[in-house]
Amino acid sequence: MIRRAREWARARLVPGSLRSQLLVRSLFILAALLLLIGALQYWLMKDFLYQSRAEGLRAQAMSVPMGLLKRQEEAPGLDARTEVGSDTGSSPANPNPDQDDDADKPRSQSGMNQEGRPFVFRDISLALIDSEGNYTDVSGEFGMQSPQLAKTEYAGIAAGITTGHKERRAPDEYRIVQDSTGTEQLVVFSPLRHPGQPGSLIQMGTSTEPLKEQLLQQLLIFVVLSCLALAGGILLYIPVLRRTLVPLSRMVEVVQQTDAGNLAERLPVSQGQVEIDRLSRSFNGMLERLEHSFEAERESKELMRQFIADASHELRTPLTSIHGFLEVLLRGAADNPEKLHAALTSMHGESRRINKLVEDLLLLTKLDQAPQLQSGPLRLDALLREMQPQLLMLAGNRTVRLDVTADVTVCADPDKMKQVVLNLFHNAVQHTLEDGGLITLSLHASKEQVDMRIQDNGSGIDPQHLLHIFDRFYRSESSRTRKSGGAGLGLSITKSIVEAHHGTIRAESTPGEGTCFHITLPSVN
Repeated sequence: MIRRAREWARARLVPGSLRSQLLVRSLFILAALLLLIGALQYWLMKDFLYQSRAEGLRAQAMSVPMGLLKRQEEAPGLDARTEVGSDTGSSPANPNPDQDDDADKPRSQSGMNQEGRPFVFRDISLALIDSEGNYTDVSGEFGMQSPQLAKTEYAGIAAGITTGHKERRAPDEYRIVQDSTGTEQLVVFSPLRHPGQPGSLIQMGTSTEPLKEQLLQQLLIFVVLSCLALAGGILLYIPVLRRTLVPLSRMVEVVQQTDAGNLAERLPVSQGQVEIDRLSRSFNGMLERLEHSFEAERESKELMRQFIADASHELRTPLTSIHGFLEVLLRGAADNPEKLHAALTSMHGESRRINKLVEDLLLLTKLDQAPQLQSGPLRLDALLREMQPQLLMLAGNRTVRLDVTADVTVCADPDKMKQVVLNLFHNAVQHTLEDGGLITLSLHASKEQVDMRIQDNGSGIDPQHLLHIFDRFYRSESSRTRKSGGAGLGLSITKSIVEAHHGTIRAESTPGEGTCFHITLPSVN
C-alpha cells in the first residue's frame, strides 16, 4: 500500500516539481517550434499559391483571342450584345467593309460563348494598356472590374518587358491591388503580341479571396494537427519523463532514509545517466566524509571519556593516600616523631606524583594545540654523548652501550629531544633486570633521514599491548605496580614531541627478548 502511494505520488505532476517544470518547458519549446513552422509554412504556401496563380494568369493572358481585344478597342462604347448581335440573331451591317471581318467569324473564334458573353471573363479581370499608358477596361462590362494603375507605373512595367521572340519578366512578377469596388486582386502583365500595337500590355487579374480561403484552410489543418501533436506529446512524454526520473526519485528516497545510524550505505553509481551518476558519486563522497567525521567524533568522545576516567583514577590514588595519612596524623600520630616523619615523607612523594601528572597533562595539551619549539640545527651524536653520564646513573648496574655515527644533524629543540631520550631510556630501565640488563642506543644517518634506536633485553611487550603503548594512561598489566609503573603518559608525550618535529616513532618487541623503539627524523644536509 505504501509502495503504491509512493508510485502515485511520483506519477502525478506536482506544481513546481522537476517533472512538471521539464514537461511545461518542453511543451513550451515544442509549441514555439510549431508556431515558427506554421508561420514559415504560411509564408511559403502563400508565395507558392500566388506565384502559381500568377503563372496561370500569365499563360491565360497569352491565349486571349485577338478579335475580342480588337472589337473592344474599336467600339469601346458598345456592350456585348451590340458587338455580337441581338438575341434574335440579327447583326448590324459592317460600316467599313475594309475592316477586319472578325464579327462575321464564329463566336468560338472571337472569344464569345453561346450566351454572347466572353468566356475569359468568368472570374477574370482584363484590361488593355497601349504604348502611351492609356487604360481600357475589357472585362468591366461583362464581369470583374479591372483595377487601374497610374501611367507612370504602366510605363515602368512596360520598360521591364521586351517584346519579340525573347521575353523577360517584369521586376514584379505579380501585384496585389484593389479595384474600384474594393476587391483585392492579383494582377499580372503580359505584352500584347500584335504587329500594329507595339509596346501595348495586357493586364489580367483575379480575386485573392479563393487563395486566402485555401491558405486559411491549410492553416486550420496545421493548427488542428499541431494541437493533436501536442496532446499526443503530453501522453507519450509523461511516462517517458517519469521513467527517466526514476533514478533521481530513488536517490530522494535513500536520502530521506539516511541518518547517523546508516551512513555506511552507498548509492549505486552506474544508473545509465551521467548527471545522476555524478550526483551519486558526490553524495557517496559526502556520506563517506560524514561517516569519517562521526566516527572521529565518537572516537574523540571515547578518548575524552577514557582520558577523564584515567586522569581521575591517577589523581584519586595519591589524593586518597594523602587523605589517609592526614587522618592518621589527626588521630594522634602527629605526637609520634617516627610516624609523623613517615607520614610526611609519603605525603611528599604523593604530592610529587600529582605535580608530575599535572605537568605531563599540561605538556600534552600544549603539544596537541600548537607546540612551541625552539628548533635549530642540533647534533644528535653530541647530545647523546652529553647525556651519557646521566643515562649511566639511571641505568644503575645495567650495561649501557652507545653506537653513534658522528656528525648527525637534525633540526630540533634540544630540551624536547632530551626529554624523548630520557622517557624511552627510563622505560627501558623499568622493564629490564638490573643484573644482566643491556640497553643500547644507536644512531645512524642517511641523506634524507636519521634513525635513532633505543633497545633493551627486558621482558618485552605482548602483541596485544604493543598496539596501545602510545595511548594516554595506557599501561600493560606487568607495569601497573607503583614501584615500576608510571601514569602511562611518558610514551604519549614522546610520540607527540617526535611528531611535532615531523618524525615518526614505532616499537618492535618480542616477549622475553626485549623491546626496540625506532625514531626517524628528517636530516639536515
